[in-house]
Amino acid sequence: MTADKDDPLLLSNQACFALYSANLAMTRVYRPLLESLGLTYPQYLMMLLLWEEDDQSMKVLGERLGLDSGTLTPLLKRLEGQGLVSRARDPQDERLVRVRLTAEGTALRGKAECLPARITAAAGCSAPELGPLRDALLRLRDDLNRAADRG
Repeated sequence: MTADKDDPLLLSNQACFALYSANLAMTRVYRPLLESLGLTYPQYLMMLLLWEEDDQSMKVLGERLGLDSGTLTPLLKRLEGQGLVSRARDPQDERLVRVRLTAEGTALRGKAECLPARITAAAGCSAPELGPLRDALLRLRDDLNRAADRG
């Protein structure tokens, strides 16, 4: 049976597959770059948040990354074991755990500064050209999250 190119169930017509396969390709480009830093992609995302603003609560970090504590805790334990972050109870609110960069974690930022340029080069475009795509993907994510929350 030959598929009609307008068939809504054709794999090549699926936005979800386009996103999925683009994510796989992005991961393949990031992997060797991050290995040279000793980070996994989720660890890199955590470091980006801490380089953006140090000394955040685990709760806020988890919310920003969309990770639950069952995923977040082991990720942070590994970063702590690598000497990149420290975790401590918040003295004002013992229920909160604060995450802070160590000197090594702060220094790693300098080694990571080349990554955005390497990614845009691999994509064959500039950061300003990728901006509208990023914005469209964030809107799509937000719309899908709202739809999922409505049930």
